[in-house]
Amino acid sequence: MSAYKTIGFIGLGVMGEPICRNLVKKSGKRVLAFDLSPEPLARLREEGVEIAGSAAYVITQSDLLFLCLPSAKHVRAVFEGDGILKNVRSGQVIVDLGTSSVSQTRDFAGQLQAKGAAWADAPIARTRQAAQDGTLSVMVGATSALYADIEPLIRCFATDVTHCGEVGAGQVTKILNNMVLFETVNALAEAVAVAKHNGVDPKLLLDTLSKGSADSFALRNHGMKAIVPGNFPERAFSTEYALKDLSYALELASDAGIKIRGAELIGTVLQEAIDAGSGDNYFPVIAKHIGGRNRA
Repeated sequence: MSAYKTIGFIGLGVMGEPICRNLVKKSGKRVLAFDLSPEPLARLREEGVEIAGSAAYVITQSDLLFLCLPSAKHVRAVFEGDGILKNVRSGQVIVDLGTSSVSQTRDFAGQLQAKGAAWADAPIARTRQAAQDGTLSVMVGATSALYADIEPLIRCFATDVTHCGEVGAGQVTKILNNMVLFETVNALAEAVAVAKHNGVDPKLLLDTLSKGSADSFALRNHGMKAIVPGNFPERAFSTEYALKDLSYALELASDAGIKIRGAELIGTVLQEAIDAGSGDNYFPVIAKHIGGRNRA
C-alpha cells in the first residue's frame, strides 16, 4: 500500500460511506472524499476523512481513486467532462466498486491505458452490514500486477477478494452473481405465495427448506428477513437497481448469442414491480406483487 499515499473516494451512499470509513480507519493513508450529499461528508469528516469540494479535486489529488456509484451512467458522468479522463495522470489507478457495464468498463480501461493510467473493476457483494463490518466480497478484474498492488487496500473493507481475470472479468462475475440471486429470490417469493395459499406458514417453510438442498444465502437473508416479514425498505438494494444490474447480464448474453430465459423472465417480474410503484423498495418486494388470493 506504500505506493498510494492519498486515497480518493467518490460516492458515499449506502455502501460507499462505510467502505470509506473502513479505509480511513485501517489503511493508514490520507483519504480524500467527495459526494453530492453533505450528510455523509459531515459524518466522515469527524472520523478523519478529508472533504473535497469537487470530484475533479479528488481526482487530481489522489494516487488511487475508488468509485462507489449507483450505475454505469453515474460512472460515465464522473469519467467525462471535468472528470477522470481530463484530470488523470500517468501512474494513477482508478478502482470501480460498483456494478457496471462490461463494455463501458473495458472502454474506460483502454482510454486510461493510453494515458499511462490504470482502471480496475472491483464490484462489491454482500449487505450494508457487511460494508459496515468490513466483510464484503469483492470480485476484481485487473492485471495480476495491479491486483497485487490494490488487494491490501481492498482488504480494508473485504474479507473475500477474488481475482477473476483481466479488466471486465470482475464485472462479469458480479453481474452473473446478481442474476442468479434475482432468479433465486423470485423462486422463494413464488414458494412463499403458494405455501400461504395452502395453509403452510411461510416462516416454517423457509426454516425447513434451509435444512435441505434448497438452502441458500438468499433464503436465509432475502427470504427470511424480507419476504416472510414483508420488510422492503427504501435505501436498500432497490428494484430499479436490480433491473439495471440484470440488464447487464442480458446484454452479455445477447452479445454472446445466448438466450437466458430465466433472466428474461425475472426482468419482466422486476419491471412489473416497478410499474406497480415499488421501484424504490428493496427488490424482494417482487413477492408483494405475486398474483393470487393471498398476496405475500
